[in-house]
Amino acid sequence: MHIAVYLPLVIPLLAAPAARLVAERLPPRTAAWLLAGSAVVLAGASSAVLGLLALSAAVRLPLVDAIGRLSLRVVLRDDPASLPVGVVAGALLAAVTVAAGRAAWLRAGALVEAHRQARGLPGAGQLVVLADDAADAYAAPGWPGRIVVTSGMLGALSRHEREVLLAHERAHATARHYLFTAAARLAAAANPLLRPLASAVGYSVERWADEQAAAATGNRPLAARAVAKAALAASAAPPRRPAPAAVLGACGPLGARGAGPVPRRVAALLRPAPRPRLLLLAAAVALVAVSGLSALEAARDLHSLIEFAQAAAARP
Repeated sequence: MHIAVYLPLVIPLLAAPAARLVAERLPPRTAAWLLAGSAVVLAGASSAVLGLLALSAAVRLPLVDAIGRLSLRVVLRDDPASLPVGVVAGALLAAVTVAAGRAAWLRAGALVEAHRQARGLPGAGQLVVLADDAADAYAAPGWPGRIVVTSGMLGALSRHEREVLLAHERAHATARHYLFTAAARLAAAANPLLRPLASAVGYSVERWADEQAAAATGNRPLAARAVAKAALAASAAPPRRPAPAAVLGACGPLGARGAGPVPRRVAALLRPAPRPRLLLLAAAVALVAVSGLSALEAARDLHSLIEFAQAAAARP
């Protein structure tokens, strides 16, 4: 394997500055798709490279060479990855596999429970109004998704601001934004370096819903005011959302609290809607592609090495 095998482990270091730039400069829908997809690809590529490095260490062991009928001399001569690096990679792969598996188990269970709770909410329509003085609103994941709004939140907003709020939550429910955040958080569990990217995904889906609400009402300043007032009202008392909704990152006017500050969203709504930036989009796609292609090339190199070592061992 060539030194390029390490690129998928290095590229995620660029996640923090690149994710912030993408989330701020690209249209939110594009940014959400790009960031969530990039998180999955980068996590997959880095995990694959850890596995390849661990495998390259394993083939240096005489027992493995004997079982696989490999020439140890060829392996030691042609494989640039050292044994200590392979051992560390194997340990890291085991750790991230456990972390990602645990995160996937928790989110799958939360999704099933959220579906059960969504079906059990009062009323037959999509909108559910709860008698609760605490101001809160969120799109509950499920089939179908439900929009939950408290009486406290409705009382904190004017009639037109309520229209913005409901349009925002409908955007979350219709586009299944919880799937974007879940994919990004699972990727971050597999590679902690991707946590800034997961936060950017949460911010982007909130901005996506903001833009949908602004388009539905045709009034960007009104949408900005509604987002700000909903955030202030919700901050007056801690939200009392069901545990599954919290685990899945059910989206509301505040969104996930670590997903991005509300002032940035308000400021974005007070500006014209962002336009596509093809150069930035192409650069982000190219960077992710380099990571994926490097992992594929490393796999091809290791496969070729094993075949060559087997052929060398078979020679009389």
